[in-house]
Amino acid sequence: MNALFPDLVVNGETVPSAVVAAEVQNHDGPKGKPGIAWRKAANAIAVRTLLLQEARKQKLEPKPISVGTGQYETDEEALVRGLLETSLSVAKPTKDDVRSQWEKSPDRFRSPPLWEVSHILIACDPTDETQKQQALQRATALQERAKTGKFSALAAETSDCGSKKSGGALGQLGPGDTVPEFEAVLRTLNTGDITSEPVLTRHGWHIIRMDAVAPGQVLPFESVQQAIADAMEKAAWSKAAKDYVSDLIDTAEISGADLKVLIS
Repeated sequence: MNALFPDLVVNGETVPSAVVAAEVQNHDGPKGKPGIAWRKAANAIAVRTLLLQEARKQKLEPKPISVGTGQYETDEEALVRGLLETSLSVAKPTKDDVRSQWEKSPDRFRSPPLWEVSHILIACDPTDETQKQQALQRATALQERAKTGKFSALAAETSDCGSKKSGGALGQLGPGDTVPEFEAVLRTLNTGDITSEPVLTRHGWHIIRMDAVAPGQVLPFESVQQAIADAMEKAAWSKAAKDYVSDLIDTAEISGADLKVLIS
């Protein structure tokens, strides 16, 4: 792979191709075009090298901190973090700034919705195409019968889920309580709606009925103030870091990477 690409050289420091190769796994690219992932990796390593060079220029010492149970930063990660903490200064947003952000669209800040849901499950292994299609045929037939108004009785008779004992009722669900494909459908249904076609998840095909919807309520400013402030500060730090890296790139001599895409 490395023979296909020029060496990565940052301010006279040649980065071993093995370092770029190790980074490639963290970047995607179209199938059959590994060069794209390689170039992304080279860009990422070039930026990291710039930051490490600057940290060492400032004679910073790595002070790794915990990033999880029994896990600590590497020395390089600690140096980069230390450099940014030393070099960047971001003002915390004022209460007026935060309130202004909230007032732009209070509707964005809501309590989670609650859904009262029933379903009929036709279980199958979605990775087995024959089994999946057979289950779909069965689910499609049941879908038509579910529209007759005898959903609970049909669930009790045919569902492959333990909820059949309660007529398919799953009780109240909130965001994150079920698999993403199922939840995505719940967000489109109104009270009394039944899905127009079976829904596939890793468990099989579902026929879903929305028994009741409790939409989330708009939250008062006081209850979301800190969360908005944290998000604003994080965004400010991100912009400051990007600007800092852009300044380093502007004064650096780099070959083997194209960092124009990062500062444009």
